[in-house]
Amino acid sequence: MTTGYDLSEVDREKRMGGLGAEAAREIRVIDLTDFEARRAEITDQLWTAATEIGFFQLSGHGIAREHMDAVFARTESFFALPDAVKGQYPLVKANNAGWESLSQVRPSIGVPDQKESYQITRPHMAELWPSEAELPGFAAAILAFEHECWTVAMRVLSCFADRLGLPREHFTAAHDPASPHYQSTLRLLHYFAVPEELRDVPGRWRAGAHTDFDCLTLLFQRDGQGGLQVCPGKEMEEQRWTSITPSSDLITCNIGDMLTRWSDDLLPSNFHRVRGPGRDEYQGDRYSIAYFAQADRDAIIQGPRGTYPPVTAADFLTQRVRANYSPQR
Repeated sequence: MTTGYDLSEVDREKRMGGLGAEAAREIRVIDLTDFEARRAEITDQLWTAATEIGFFQLSGHGIAREHMDAVFARTESFFALPDAVKGQYPLVKANNAGWESLSQVRPSIGVPDQKESYQITRPHMAELWPSEAELPGFAAAILAFEHECWTVAMRVLSCFADRLGLPREHFTAAHDPASPHYQSTLRLLHYFAVPEELRDVPGRWRAGAHTDFDCLTLLFQRDGQGGLQVCPGKEMEEQRWTSITPSSDLITCNIGDMLTRWSDDLLPSNFHRVRGPGRDEYQGDRYSIAYFAQADRDAIIQGPRGTYPPVTAADFLTQRVRANYSPQR
């Protein structure tokens, strides 16, 4: 099946490299406590937040703070390994699995993001896990956390399915962790500390402006390690950015390109970036963890209104990934 998808989104990104201006917006916090009993209320809150801004935060999500803290500790341990060791587990772009450093180039800025990352995609991790001698218990702990993320993401997506008039488990069936076609990814991220000579240099980004490729992103951050900003699409031309305060307790969520297409454009995928810190802000290493819920390779993406032709998730993602990495990698 051909994609029926052009790269107009990439062309939009090329116009998003400016400094822009700060704008105050409410990034809503939605409590998932007692999810089944409160499903209708939560669905209304999620839909409003997603359609108005495309970003929201979750409390009461069911992932214990100690689990998040432990995974962040393991994340720091992984990135503390020598590059020669991490280089034994290189990114395989076709599978979105493995380690990369300074290789992701955003069309918005044309230079590599100032970070390294390690992608975990369940069916493709053979020979890409650090050894037990290097990081004892790492693989088991990371996979357990990935499953917790999947559970939260599927709850949110089931609410969107309800509002779109799709079967409640429509998106869950398209994100099957047991399938060899599963391509949701947990991404461990390390943004490098800012060198003294580059502090307070305007226009320096840790990650350039972009939209995500997936259905739904769950982002875990640490208190005091800020920089994430969002710009709703309706204000793209003005580039009015809102900073999102990081929290070690909340999950920050955003809609991705795949769900925008699947919802016939009702759920917007909005631009976001990670700006460099100002001189009076924390300049050290920044760690975050993102879970990208992206449909299985063989899933067919087509909205209930049929606005776009059907496309496989594999074809959809292949083009988007290729557009955002250096040709040599």
